[in-house]
Amino acid sequence: MSQPLPAGSLEGKTVLVTGSSRGVGADTVRYFAAAGANVVINFRNKAPRAEKLAREVNESHGVQTLVVGADLTDADSVASMLGAVKDVFGSLDILVLNASGGMEQNVGEDYAMRLNRDAQVGMLDAALPLMAAGSRVVFVTSHQAHFIRTTPTMPEYEPVALSKRAGEDALRERIPALGENGIEFVVVSADMIEGTITATLLNRLNPGAIDARREQAGKLLNVAEFAAEIAQAAVAPVPASHERICGDTSGFAPVD
Repeated sequence: MSQPLPAGSLEGKTVLVTGSSRGVGADTVRYFAAAGANVVINFRNKAPRAEKLAREVNESHGVQTLVVGADLTDADSVASMLGAVKDVFGSLDILVLNASGGMEQNVGEDYAMRLNRDAQVGMLDAALPLMAAGSRVVFVTSHQAHFIRTTPTMPEYEPVALSKRAGEDALRERIPALGENGIEFVVVSADMIEGTITATLLNRLNPGAIDARREQAGKLLNVAEFAAEIAQAAVAPVPASHERICGDTSGFAPVD
C-alpha cells in the first residue's frame, strides 16, 4: 500500500491508536510506523494479533513498539495502559481514538454509549497528562454517525450511530480547553468502509446494505484508504470545522 506520510516525518514522535490490532487501526499503525513514529498498539482481547503487528512494523521500519491490552470502558485498565506508555515513551504526541463498537451480542443495552461516548472522553482525559502543546487528538467516525441528526441510517446501526455522534459531541466540547493547552482536535469521517467488521455485520443483518451504499456513493473507501486519511489527518493543518470528511457526502444532509 502507498504511504500517505513522508518517511521519517514522524521520527521521535509517539502515537497511540486505540483498537489497532486489526482493520483500519492496524493499517493506521503501519502508516505511522512507516513515517518513523513509535507506535502503541492497543487491543482488547487479541494479544497474538497485536504482537504480530508489532513485530511486522518493527522489522519493516525499525520503530519502537508497545503492545498493551486495555478495555476502554474500564478506567483502571486505561490508566494501566497509559502508565505503560509513560514508562516506555514518557509522552504522547498523537492519540487516535479509533476503537468503537456496539453491535456485539450480550454486552448490555448501554454498551454502545459507554464505549462510543463515555470511554472516548475517559480515554482523552486519561491521556492528557502525557500530551504537550503541539499534540493532536483524532476521533474516527462514520458518515452514518456524523450526519445522524439530519440523515437517518439503517435501523440496525442507529444505536451505534447515535452513540458515536454523542461521543463526537462530547469530545468537541473539549476543543476550547484543548486549544488553551496547544492541543489540536480533528474528527475524521467516512462512509461505510469495505472489509470492516461493522460492514460485515450490517450486511449480515441487512443483506444488500453495503451494495446499496456503494451504489449510492459511487465508491466506498477500503480499509487501507481510510487508514491513510486518518494518518494524514493526524499531521495536516486542522480545518476551522475540526473535521476531515472523506469521500462522497451527497446522500447526507449537512449538520448545523
